[in-house]
Amino acid sequence: MPKERLLIVEDEPSVAKQLKWSLEPEYDIAVAADPQKARELLATGIFPVATLDLGLPPSPDTPREGLKLLELLPVLAPLTKAIVITGHEEQDVAIQAVSLGAVDFCTKPIDLKLLQIILSRAYRIQSLEAANRSLQASQAQESSLGGMIGVSPAMRSLFDVIRKVSASDYPILITGESGTGKEMAAHAIHHFSPRSQNPFVIINCGAIPENLLESELFGHEKGAFTGAVARKFGKFEQAHTGTVFLDEIGELPLPMQVKLLRCLQEGTIERVGGDKTLYLNVRIVAATNKDLEAAVNQGQFREDLFFRLNVVQVKMPPLREHPEDVLVLAHHFLHREARSLKVGRPSFSPAALAAMSVHTWPGNVRELLNCIRRALSVYRGQVITPEHLDLEAAETEARPAERLMTLQEARDQAERRCIQQALLITGHNISQAAKLLATSRPTLHDLMKKHGIRT
Repeated sequence: MPKERLLIVEDEPSVAKQLKWSLEPEYDIAVAADPQKARELLATGIFPVATLDLGLPPSPDTPREGLKLLELLPVLAPLTKAIVITGHEEQDVAIQAVSLGAVDFCTKPIDLKLLQIILSRAYRIQSLEAANRSLQASQAQESSLGGMIGVSPAMRSLFDVIRKVSASDYPILITGESGTGKEMAAHAIHHFSPRSQNPFVIINCGAIPENLLESELFGHEKGAFTGAVARKFGKFEQAHTGTVFLDEIGELPLPMQVKLLRCLQEGTIERVGGDKTLYLNVRIVAATNKDLEAAVNQGQFREDLFFRLNVVQVKMPPLREHPEDVLVLAHHFLHREARSLKVGRPSFSPAALAAMSVHTWPGNVRELLNCIRRALSVYRGQVITPEHLDLEAAETEARPAERLMTLQEARDQAERRCIQQALLITGHNISQAAKLLATSRPTLHDLMKKHGIRT
């Protein structure tokens, strides 16, 4: 078998030579005598482990250059494990190095047997993390669809529904609270449909001024109105043979609802200022966070249009109904955003995981993503704590006009949070969690059933 690669960053030739001679039987070794060479070698990404002498030129008598290199490691080589080499009198420096991400340290003069044990441990950690990444990638393929992530029964059921309804050409109405991922679901429906190679056109019905809506949707002819200096193809024409996604359909004004209904019934449109009927082949996917049936009863939405759109309904579950996905999503967002920002591989502290597990997420998946982005913008080091997440501020932003809870609702919410936190602390051990909560195991089972908490 090929030997594992090891990078030795050491400016003293005699020490570098001794280390290379002693460790070469087990490792494929490269040596860097200065920070520039070390950066070049680390950037290749081929070294699972590196030993790093903190005293490097141009300041070999201080740990400054070594610590600076250690701080750059998450960007240069996020998967490389660093073992720092320090002097006997530099215990505080060693602790600082570990806080910056070093997996261990070894003091000078170097005890080779001890170093070999430390190296073996570092390679073992690296190997386990690689296996874990591979497992996560495999699980991600099974627990994702069109960019949506979920391992809960609610999300697996949603994925099944999307795969099934994608095959037909019937109109689809996606319902759900703000932030649940309705646009991602629409993308997935188009992606898995026979129209996937054709256009996918998004129309935000709430973002277009009412006087421009008809022109935006159906286009206009030259001279149709002041400023119409040329013919314009509308969104529906652009989507011919593909899919039109009508986001925030509940915001569509009543006069425009009539014209959309005709388009759905007859499969035709007319440009503003034109007299030619155009036949189109488009599939309609609409989405709303409103209760359209209530809007129909209040005269704010046409009943005939509602029935035309609501042939197949896809309901997006709010995050509070599948809390088992919170930490899965949190880790996914953390790694994705960290890669984008090139800040290495930060992690959550146990307290941060507990805080996210018991938060109610009124803003759903969008709130969770914004929470992770907020944390990455303020944290230092490699560990994200509850203070970085600032969930109280996030909840205030997400629920500015929330009604006052009843006492029973407040009790239920507090009870549910306590149970979730106890389960998290005890690794979902029911007996230990019951002891922590000063209750019996059967009572805890009953409470978990009451609140829909699964282990």
